[in-house]
Amino acid sequence: MGKRDLKAAQDRWLEGPYREGLRGRGERKKAFATQSGLPIKPVYTPLDLEDIGFDYREDLGFPGQYPFTRGKDATGYRDNFWIFQQYAGFGDAEEANKRYRFLLEKGQTGVSIALDLPTQIGIDSDHPLAEGEVGKVGVAIDSLEDLEILFSGIPLNKPRQISLVANSVALIGLAMFIALAEKQKVSTQDTILRIQNDVLKEFIARGTYMCPPGPSLRMATDVVTYCAENHPNWLPMTICGYHIRESGSTAIQEIAFSLANAMEYMDHVHRKGFAMEKVLPKLSAFMSVNMDFFEEVAKFRALRRLWSTLFAQRYAIQDLSVLNFNLVNFTAGSSLTAQQPMNNIVRVTIECLAGVLGGCQSLFPCSMDEAYCTPSEQAVNVALRTQQIIAHETGVADTIDPLGGSYYVESLTKGIETEVIRYLAEVEQRGGSVKAIEQNYFQEEIAEASYRLQNEIENRERVIVGVNEYREKEETPIEVFKPPRDTAEKQHSKLKRIRENRNNSKVKGLLKEIERVAEGEDNLVPILVEAVKNYATLGEICDVFRKVYGGYEETAF
Repeated sequence: MGKRDLKAAQDRWLEGPYREGLRGRGERKKAFATQSGLPIKPVYTPLDLEDIGFDYREDLGFPGQYPFTRGKDATGYRDNFWIFQQYAGFGDAEEANKRYRFLLEKGQTGVSIALDLPTQIGIDSDHPLAEGEVGKVGVAIDSLEDLEILFSGIPLNKPRQISLVANSVALIGLAMFIALAEKQKVSTQDTILRIQNDVLKEFIARGTYMCPPGPSLRMATDVVTYCAENHPNWLPMTICGYHIRESGSTAIQEIAFSLANAMEYMDHVHRKGFAMEKVLPKLSAFMSVNMDFFEEVAKFRALRRLWSTLFAQRYAIQDLSVLNFNLVNFTAGSSLTAQQPMNNIVRVTIECLAGVLGGCQSLFPCSMDEAYCTPSEQAVNVALRTQQIIAHETGVADTIDPLGGSYYVESLTKGIETEVIRYLAEVEQRGGSVKAIEQNYFQEEIAEASYRLQNEIENRERVIVGVNEYREKEETPIEVFKPPRDTAEKQHSKLKRIRENRNNSKVKGLLKEIERVAEGEDNLVPILVEAVKNYATLGEICDVFRKVYGGYEETAF
């Protein structure tokens, strides 16, 4: 059928059967749109692909080939599933070690380390500001000894991947893992460590920063360049849209602001003269999977295409095969509800499915009780089983990119791509990510999007089952997990013992040397490795950074 005939047939269908079907009641919404606000038509046909100028080779291609719309790997999941992970960590290293062993026994294939808030902002557990937070939302890591205990009985080369959720303290996390690999006598060539190390998003969305954006950028890129030269098997930076989305952004803003940050980091590395072909393949992207199923799938496809095409142009990359990345998906904690928490199992299942159809390399499902607490053992097991059921029982992993070529998904992918490019042009015009952060641009855009979404929920334009519709008169109570109460006391005792038993004169000298390197331009990682090997604590090292670079105060609100 030619274009003209198809257009005529579509018009007849819209004016005939479709309009007839709505007679007397109309459409159930005034307007249909994705969560990001992109309009949704009643039906999509080949005409929509023609309208966006869709070209199979340029826009889609084959899996594992530029522009990677259909996925990073040529084999998809036909040779192996994605890495099954659960975000885990609470209490002290002994308690978290028990949870890691439990999950590995249940079939988890990666280990992800959630750090508590004092660790994330670079203060020791006995710092006055740490009171009440030690071991609450993650595990407390004050020194190399904590990491040694955390991986007691777990050789670093046992999991397919180890993920470290460290951003402002990523340098110290890297140094500790280098030291631990030596102690375990495991080659870093035989392990895969993925470090989050996206500190710019902390200023935009999450708040666990330590120093101002400029010095933070230097510290983050020191991790990237050191790994590129010394530990090429490790993944030194994970660009994070997840936290941007969780703070209230749209899906479009999530990938636009993430890409803007990625360009800021890579521009910094490029200016230092590093070969981009060596650095780019080791980047990862950590993204949210929310409830708007098709927009989420299209978002991941648009992200891969934008990533490859934008970096190819920006750095004149000749070897296009280096322009893919590991996609790490985490289901949306913000989509979980305290009301009727068992419903969260369904939400997580849908989000996991979108993550898999979006082509992720690692998947982190939330647990059903996360609106209340750190996951209980039962809840985290159900979450792990959710992705195992999707992998083994549904058949969605048996062909690569099964939604590729869908008139709707391809149109949505293009629509997202167009809007992201508009945002990136705005950030460029403002001078890049660091400047845009200092101007509060990202923060204000996210706040506006968050306000719109909350209005939609309160006005019931967006139904959240159990929250603004289908509410129950009485909620069924669930088990609420509580981390151990004596974690802080145990950490205080451990820190006291470490400081009494180590060579304090040597530690003092190493901290002075860290200060000297921080004031210059040499890479900070080598001296940090020496410091952590001698049991300088995380807080002591970060105090040096705060002395050299100063602190930072949020000014957006």
